[in-house]
This record gives sequence, structure tokens and C-alpha cells, in this order.
Amino acid sequence: MNPAILIVEDDPNISLGLQEILKGEGFNTIPCEKGDRALALALKEKPALIILDIMLPGLSGYDACKLLRKKGITTPILMLTAKSQEMDKVIGLELGADDYVTNPFGVRELLARVHALLRRTHNPPMSEPVAKSFKIGRCVIDSATFELRCGSRTTELTAKELALLVYFHHHPGEVLSRDRLLNEIWGQNYYGTTRTLDQVIVQLRKKLEDFAENPKHLITVHGVGYKLVL
Repeated sequence: MNPAILIVEDDPNISLGLQEILKGEGFNTIPCEKGDRALALALKEKPALIILDIMLPGLSGYDACKLLRKKGITTPILMLTAKSQEMDKVIGLELGADDYVTNPFGVRELLARVHALLRRTHNPPMSEPVAKSFKIGRCVIDSATFELRCGSRTTELTAKELALLVYFHHHPGEVLSRDRLLNEIWGQNYYGTTRTLDQVIVQLRKKLEDFAENPKHLITVHGVGYKLVL
């Protein structure tokens, strides 16, 4: 059975265009015009991927993404937006989106991102066993609940944030290049830039560090990448 992709897009022209593109690649498509219907359709249809527009009537794409993740749906989410500001992309990633593409987009770019997300879902890049919980500094990361606990403060983690912390924890003190982290967490065929990784690191520091602007655990190694100091 061909994988199904849920398309949450209120513009009929864009929705129909996406459906034609994806059907041409052999996917089944499930159109949805409203953000508040995305959760019900995701639960009912169990799509392999969700393409989610940000500007939607009623429930915005941001709110829909947050709700999907809150309900425990781990299906990859590709955000689709006409906005190009970096902050919009950061918000989407922080709420649990796996990737984003800015409209207008090229067909080849869209398909490359779709295929990359699906490959990562069916062929997880990391082979290390994942402990149920582990510590970084004074914080405890629970991989079963996707939570980071520092004292009395508990923060939810996105799938990419948790995957990064797990990988860093398996390589403490080692300088990890941006390319290596992208290959391991986003997949070798990731179609994007290192800015995606940098944005996720920024959000992780806000959750993990006492002072995000002066990190003690997730350290930048200029010109190379990052390293974890336990």
C-alpha cells in the first residue's frame, strides 16, 4: 500500500497542486482545509507524513502542530509557509515540526524534503541504544516521555531535540561537526542547510542551560560544530 500524506492547506489551488505532485510520485493524499481537523484525520488515517500550512482558518498551523505533538503523534511534519522570516521557522521547529519549505517552492525541493523525512522515519539514522533517562548537568532527560526536567521545571522536547541530546550523550566531549549531526539526526539525504540545526540548538539551550546566552553544556566550536560538556 502506498504511503498516505495528509495535506493541511486551505488554498484550493495549492492543495490541488500538492496532490498532483505527490500522486505523481505514487503517494496517496488526504486533503484537509482546516487546522482543527488535522488531529482527527491524523488519528483516523495514520498518514506517513503531514504537510501543514501555517496560515490556516480557525486553528493555525502552529497551534495544530503543537496539538498534534501534545497528543503524542510523532508523524513527521513538513511546515509549508509563505513567510520567509527566520523566526517563523524557529517557532515551527520549536513546536515540533521536522522541516519546513517556503512557498513558492520548487517541485524538486519539496519532493526531496518529503522523501528525506520518510526515509528517516522508516530508517532511523541512529543505531545506539537509547536509555530511558539520562542526565546532562543537573537536568534529567526522559526519552520515554520526551521531557527534560531541571529541578521543579519540566519542559517538553521535540523529536529532533531529543534525538540530538541522545546523540550528544553518546559522544560526550567529542567535537561533532554540523554535517555529522545533520547526517545522523536529519539523515544523509537531508535537503537543507545547517541553519536548521543551529536553530534547534538555540531552542535546546533555552531548555537545558541555566543561561542560554552563556551555555555550559552545549558548546559551540566555531567553524566546526558543537560538543557536549556533561
